[in-house]
Amino acid sequence: MKRALILLVAVLLIPAWTFAGGGKESASSKAVAGEIPSMTLRLGHIAEPSHPYARGGDYFADLVKKKSGGKIEIKTFHSSQLGDQKTLIEGLIYGTIDMALVGTAALGQFQPQISLFDLPFLFEDLDHAYKSLDTVGMDLGKALEPKGLKLLGYMENGVRHMTNNVREIKTPEDMKGLKIRVQTNKIFVSMMKALGASPTPMSLGELYTAMQQGVVDGQENPAAHIYTQRFYEVQKYASLTAHCYAPEPMLVSMKQWNAFSEPVRAIFWEAAKESIAWQRELSKKEDSVYWDKIRATGKMKVTEVDRKPFMEATKKVHDEFADSVGRDNLAKINALKKK
Repeated sequence: MKRALILLVAVLLIPAWTFAGGGKESASSKAVAGEIPSMTLRLGHIAEPSHPYARGGDYFADLVKKKSGGKIEIKTFHSSQLGDQKTLIEGLIYGTIDMALVGTAALGQFQPQISLFDLPFLFEDLDHAYKSLDTVGMDLGKALEPKGLKLLGYMENGVRHMTNNVREIKTPEDMKGLKIRVQTNKIFVSMMKALGASPTPMSLGELYTAMQQGVVDGQENPAAHIYTQRFYEVQKYASLTAHCYAPEPMLVSMKQWNAFSEPVRAIFWEAAKESIAWQRELSKKEDSVYWDKIRATGKMKVTEVDRKPFMEATKKVHDEFADSVGRDNLAKINALKKK
């Protein structure tokens, strides 16, 4: 009864949830202990252990262990211990890593249409983002399977904002000439150019030192990364541009997934649904907490901005990538808007 109640709450939190595979993978309660083999798996990501999606990964691992009667243990590796995001994805494809949480910017190098979710100012609010990811996003995930990747759903990294060490950014004009670190993704490069900045692709693990040494002037990330990576130590200004929403896909190696029995797959689907609902709520609650912590350091000035000029400046990025991400996919996301 307790498990059923937990599942009901998770479903109510995400009413638009859909999964590839449907009902046949929906109930681990049908599995008996003898059908679950003992195994130890590895899940990697690049975040610090206190980051909301790192905690979401830990929560998922705990759920899988509980639902499998202790037979399936998932060890989580944080802070790029198993490599950067590209390395994690390649490890999944080759079967040397079992699971990973990665960004859509990195995943887009392997499935270009997933980069749809990196477009600036794509979503009107978080509810719109969740509905889009749980429908359009799950459909796009099916194309990952022939490439060796199984998508279980989307956790949340957060809403991205600009920081820099040169001047306060209030308008796109203030970004002209700034060297801004971006993820290795064409959409982010194009977005920064549209705003007048000079984009510099590099991994998250290199970023702190690059800002400290002046290799780049700034970067863009959600509050959780800005705080947990201690970017406030090497950046003076933060501007609340909220230019992108950053989902965090949860992936399993197809080599591992194909080896799972149906009862094991059911456990993973259930744990994914519950942990994603839990992690999204955690991320929403903690966003303002992280900004309060950043302000409390006294090292970074946080500025509210009028987002409309930034939206206008980046409209052409949507036009530039509409064909590669799929015009029909864009239309589906726009159709989910409330307004």
